[in-house]
Amino acid sequence: MAEAERIIGTPDIPEAEGHEGAEPEQADGGVSPEAAAPDGQDAGDGEATVDRSPATRRRRIILLFCVAVLAYLLDLGSKMLVVAKLEHQEPVEIFGDWLKLDAIRNAGAAFGLGEAFTIIFTIIAATVIVVIARLARKLYSLPWAIALGLLLGGALGNLTDRIFRAPGVFEGAVVDFIAPAHFAVFNLADSAIVCGGILIVLLSFKGLDPDGTVHKD
Repeated sequence: MAEAERIIGTPDIPEAEGHEGAEPEQADGGVSPEAAAPDGQDAGDGEATVDRSPATRRRRIILLFCVAVLAYLLDLGSKMLVVAKLEHQEPVEIFGDWLKLDAIRNAGAAFGLGEAFTIIFTIIAATVIVVIARLARKLYSLPWAIALGLLLGGALGNLTDRIFRAPGVFEGAVVDFIAPAHFAVFNLADSAIVCGGILIVLLSFKGLDPDGTVHKD
C-alpha cells in the first residue's frame, strides 16, 4: 500500500494546504503579526499609527493659529476696553471683595513678577513665539495645537503691550485688570499662557509629543 501511494502520489487536500488567499500561519498555529494587526496599528506595539499627511499638518497649523488669534483678540479687546473705561477709576466689584476689575500697568512678567526685568521678559516672549513657529512644522497632534495656540496668543498679547505702550518700545507696561482676592492682578493673555502651559504639562505626562507620537514608559 505504501509503495502504491508513493507511485500514484498523495491527492491534494484543500484543508491541508489552506484555502486560496488565507492568511499565513506561524509554526505554532498563530496568525502572523502582519495579519493580526488591524489597519492603522503597528504590529509591534499595538499603538495607533500617526497620520502625518500634509493635509493633517495643515489642519493642525490652522487650528493653532485660530486659537492664537482668538486668544489675542480677546486679550487686546479687553485691554482696550479697560484702558478706556476703568483706568484711573475705582475698582469694579464683580463678586464683592473676592473678584474685582482693577486696571493697573505692570512692567514685570505675568502676575506682576519681576518688574525690574521688563526687557528680559520681552525677549523671552519673542523667543517663545519663534519656538512655537518652529514646532508648528512638525505638528500633528490636536491637543498640542490647542496648547501652543493658547501660548502663542497670550505671548503675542503681552508682547504687543511691551512694544506699543509707555514708557517705550520693548519696555512697555502690560495692562492687567483681573484682581482676585489675595492674588496678583492679571489679564486674559496671562490666563491663556497658564492654561496652555498646564495643558502641555498634562500632555507630557501622558507621553504625547507634538508630532503625535505616544511614548509609554
